[in-house]
Amino acid sequence: MTILTKVPWRDVIGKAPTILDSAKVLWSMSRKNADGTTPDGETVAPADADIVTRLNALEIAQRKARTQMLASGELIQALSEQNAQLVAQIDRLRRRTRLMAGAAAIALVLAGLALYRVWPARLSEFFA
Repeated sequence: MTILTKVPWRDVIGKAPTILDSAKVLWSMSRKNADGTTPDGETVAPADADIVTRLNALEIAQRKARTQMLASGELIQALSEQNAQLVAQIDRLRRRTRLMAGAAAIALVLAGLALYRVWPARLSEFFA
């Protein structure tokens, strides 16, 4: 639970609206309506249309695909930066926890030796 308290939540929450907006744009761009129109109302050229109309439709589709690819790239970049920050913080916490566990073990051994040195007779009777 302490790991979650050490996560840079201010950065995570600060980037969340940007990531959410990018994801919404990406989702709306990739979705098509059932009647063959895109969300912005543009229709796909029918198969029996002339070559110029079909070519124009393909160019528009290619531009949209490129825009979608760029948007997804930006979203992936933002998510990967956020993930890298979280992984780095978790790694620091793991190292700190390992150091604290070692320090606690050493303190426990030293406390046991101190008790044995101060009260050797009573401890011998207790463990006997």
